[in-house]
Formats: sequence, C-alpha cells, structure tokens
Amino acid sequence: MDYKQNIINLLSDKKSKKITTNLDALNFYVEQEKTEFTSVMYEPSLCVILQGKKDVSYNDEKYGYDNKSYLISTLSVPAKVQVTDASKDKPYICSVLTFSLEEIYNVMKETGIDRSSKDKNLKSCLCLNTLDDDILEPLFRLTKLALKSERESFLINLTKKEIIYALLQKNEALLKQYVLEGSIANQVARVIADIKGNFDKSINIKKLSKNIGISESSLYQNFKKITTLSPLQFQKKIRLEEAKKMLVSTNKEASDIAFLVGYESPSQFSREYARMFGMPPKAHCSFLRDSINL
Repeated sequence: MDYKQNIINLLSDKKSKKITTNLDALNFYVEQEKTEFTSVMYEPSLCVILQGKKDVSYNDEKYGYDNKSYLISTLSVPAKVQVTDASKDKPYICSVLTFSLEEIYNVMKETGIDRSSKDKNLKSCLCLNTLDDDILEPLFRLTKLALKSERESFLINLTKKEIIYALLQKNEALLKQYVLEGSIANQVARVIADIKGNFDKSINIKKLSKNIGISESSLYQNFKKITTLSPLQFQKKIRLEEAKKMLVSTNKEASDIAFLVGYESPSQFSREYARMFGMPPKAHCSFLRDSINL
C-alpha cells in the first residue's frame, strides 16, 4: 500500500499552506513553489516529506532529504529551511508530528526498553533516517484519526505512542541521550524547557546552572555546543517566534506584543524581528496571513 499517497489523498480538499488537524501535535505544510532559506525553530518532532524535497541548515551542516527519508529533531533548536522541489502540479507536502521528551521516556518505560546508556558521544539533535512503512503506516492511521470531526483521544494517543516506539527502534541511541537524567543532552533539554516556559522573563544563568547541577561555564559551553546559541541568544529566538505567533493569531499591535514577549523597547523589538524574518512585524503579519489563507 502506498501510505504516502494515501495521506496526500486525505489532504486533497485542504487549500492552506498550513493544514491543521484535531491533534495539535500533527500539522501539514504545503508549498507550490521553491522557497528561499527561512529561519525556523524546530521543536522535538518527526518530519516526514510526503512529496517534494527540502534542505535544512543547522550548525554548519546541511541536511537534504525527500520522501525517502525522515528527519527527527530532539530539541527546540534554530535552523534554516528551504524547499527545493515543488510545483503547482506536484506541491511539496510535509507532515510534522511534535512530541515531548517525557512522551519518549514513557514509551521506553511502558515497553521495557533499557533506560540506561553507555554511549557518551554527544549526537546532533537533528538526524535523518530511512523512511519505511513502520513509520508511514501508523502515520497514515494517525492522520485519518486526527482529521475526523470527532476526536478519538484513546486511539490517537495509542497511535502516537506506536510511532514513537518505531522511532526508538531505529534511533534509540539518539533519543536516549536526550531523555536520560544526568546526560549532557538532557541537562540542555531541561534548560531549554525552563527558558521556553519563562521566555518573557530575564534569564538567571546562576539559577539555571544550579538547577541542573553544573557550573555556569559548563552550561554555556554545553548549551552552545548543542543549540549553536548562547542561552540569551536562544531566548531572543524564542521571543521572536512567540511574537510571530501572536501577530498572526491576535489583533494586538506590534508594540503591545513586544512587551508581552519580554522586550522593554518596541523599536528594538522591531529591529530584531526584521533582522530575523526579513521584514518588520506588521508587514510580516500580513504576509503570513495571506500565505495561510487566514
């Protein structure tokens, strides 16, 4: 069975560039033409291209993939993406299923997967692997469930766990290092969660390092090694991404949003927003709303 085509068929009546479902963690993205590199913030997720091709640039590395591979992101990290193969007749279509590290840990616990790790080599938080029916078949079922008018929570949660289990079978060493307490990757993951949960507040590096039991210098070093950014630079990215969401989903003025995400100066917010997204907040909001047919 061609599960990729079957998923595409389920989306055939959807006309937006971003197709949402009744499962917040599952969304689809569509492009009818090639794009330039744009800044994004990857969440812990599984990205499956159903049609087309894409390049992902992260930490001086480029990941090029199509519908024969999938990409895993194990952390919230900044990257740049570019659609390299898309047309009106054959648009680029990609599914993104987000998950939490807690969900991975729970699947490991429930299925009896060894939760210890002897692999001390720090792996990149982005990884490509070969796509097969072990991923596609449950993804097809999850898509059908998530597009139904009535949410079937039990089956949705069960199917999502099935996908995570399949990922663990093929990427165990990668996923383990980010969920096991005490590992460098897990320490950075905890700091990222703290920054994301308090993005509108000032960062207290001393408190963050104390919470995970390492020195401030080690925190800086390990954080930058994994995310390519310092904690302060990472917070700025998070603030601007949150601002982008607010601009599209609310009718608030850019100056009000600047304060809501933690900026003290609206002019500084506008400058940094334009630097990251290529246009000022108001213009970018109009562009995004037109793009996703809001």
